[in-house]
Amino acid sequence: MEQQATSRYGEAGAEIGVEGALIRCSGAWTLRGAAALEAQLAQQSWPSAPELRLDASGIHVMDTAGAWLLHRTIASMRNGGRRVQVEGLHPDHRTLLDTIGALARAQQEVVEPQPDGLLTGIGKEAVTKARFALRFLSFIGESARAMLRWVMQPRRVRWRAFLHELQLAGFNALPITGLLAFLMGIVIAYQGADQLRRFGADIFIADLVGLSMLRELAPILTAIIVAGRSGSAYTAQIGTMKVTEEIDALRTIGVPPLDLLVLPKMLALTVALPLLTVFADIVGVLGGMVMASLQLGVSSNDFLERLRNAIDLSSFMVGVGKAPVFAAIVSLVGCYQGFQVTGSADSVGRRTTVSVVQGIFLVIVVDALFSVAFSWLGI
Repeated sequence: MEQQATSRYGEAGAEIGVEGALIRCSGAWTLRGAAALEAQLAQQSWPSAPELRLDASGIHVMDTAGAWLLHRTIASMRNGGRRVQVEGLHPDHRTLLDTIGALARAQQEVVEPQPDGLLTGIGKEAVTKARFALRFLSFIGESARAMLRWVMQPRRVRWRAFLHELQLAGFNALPITGLLAFLMGIVIAYQGADQLRRFGADIFIADLVGLSMLRELAPILTAIIVAGRSGSAYTAQIGTMKVTEEIDALRTIGVPPLDLLVLPKMLALTVALPLLTVFADIVGVLGGMVMASLQLGVSSNDFLERLRNAIDLSSFMVGVGKAPVFAAIVSLVGCYQGFQVTGSADSVGRRTTVSVVQGIFLVIVVDALFSVAFSWLGI
């Protein structure tokens, strides 16, 4: 039995009719009548014949919306297992329909990412780290050149910014640095007390606490505290300024961002970290002295007398001498990661985390290199 249905929709006059295995399309297939035509197409039942003919000779106007509807209609028929032959379509309309079909196929083509092999992953990671190292070295060079301009032209130094950063990174860090150093001295003395008591070497608790704090623990502990406290703050501040385009504004008015945002921080931290290290030395030794008195009964006078004999100037200078290098690492990494922020607050958070991790990692690596160098030199 032949099924026949003809319908007209919308003011644009788009028509579609079904006559057995023949489907006739006519009128203006444009955006104006697309909503009504789409509703009809959604309800239309197509013939079950294996081969269908679509006569589009009656379509006198077609835009992108109409071509998309026609393409979707043909695709729905073909998805049902039918073969559809399009006849009578104007060449311009045919070109538009083919373009829509190509775009639809391109969107449907999903390329499954191939997992990287072990060697490929190692290679990509090595390339990423090498690029970071090169960019970081370039940033260090730019900062060194800016610092040289400061040395040659002292009037360029921004003393107000330097003093402000010195207060934030130095004075304000005294409580947390002192507390952790004091507790570290207590822990070292407590852990060493039992072992020294077994050999009757109670007095050598001063050697243990003094050497460990002055040479290693005080400078590296202070650097880690500063990396987590000030390094992250540097990244967050510069990153936020980059997101809000304040750094671009500084360049516009002729203020070099390095002079205002990097050099004061680096100079202030280079001055503050050695002083914080000396403070940590004193407080850490004090904590060890308290624990030695409580655990081993070593008096303060005996502890200080033994400490004076056990510690020489070179041990003190080894620890303090590391501090400016650690300060430069923490400040440069923090500022560099701030300049790497791109476009969003989420990027600020990621770069802040990377800044802390890289700062602490580089501090530990450099401290290990110092230990190797001092061992070779016999210091």
